[in-house]
Amino acid sequence: MKKVICKVEYDTDNAELVAKFTSGNFGDADGYEETLYKTANGKFFLYVNGGAESIYPAENITRMSADKAKAWLEAHAE
Repeated sequence: MKKVICKVEYDTDNAELVAKFTSGNFGDADGYEETLYKTANGKFFLYVNGGAESIYPAENITRMSADKAKAWLEAHAE
């Protein structure tokens, strides 16, 4: 997925996958995925997607500061 935010393109195909969090099983209406990426320029973004009844009923990309990316990683560490 690609999305332009503040004139910066975020592209899941051209960024480094840092970590992924999955809630539920594939096909669950309330299941979802959050995937943290890092661009070649060092910018972080979160790709989200989920079932119709999840907190992410449609795929989306949101940019993240390095501090928020670190906090996300710490919150999702196994």
